[in-house]
Amino acid sequence: MKTINELQDEIIEEFAVFDDWMDKYSLLIDMGRNLTPLDESLKTPDNRIEGCQSNVWLDARMRDDLLIFTADSDAVLVKGIVSVLVQILSGHTPEEVLEAELYCIERIGLKEHLSPTRSNGLLAMVKQMKMYALAFQARNKA
Repeated sequence: MKTINELQDEIIEEFAVFDDWMDKYSLLIDMGRNLTPLDESLKTPDNRIEGCQSNVWLDARMRDDLLIFTADSDAVLVKGIVSVLVQILSGHTPEEVLEAELYCIERIGLKEHLSPTRSNGLLAMVKQMKMYALAFQARNKA
């Protein structure tokens, strides 16, 4: 099992191949297309992330002490962004998710190439994933 930082480094390498931001956006959209589809029954108001301009749904479950995220969005670029987060954070313990410093977002240049509303949405996604981790961590300790 790869660490969160090893996964981030792989994503940074994938994006480093491209100089042009149109190519990087295309890669992001492709990553979204490869995201495992979220079951329609999970596209509920409870799973919708507040603060995103587009619809983004995020579900989290525990499997063998690991946090498993599934997500979807109705916007192709946003779906790519959430797929990167799922790729990095899914399959790790709640503690690992809480301690993760998501440096790849800045290193691939995503932060400065998103509109302010998309940046807010990205922060909302990360915050929600960490909140799930916190909730599962608390449940595990109870």
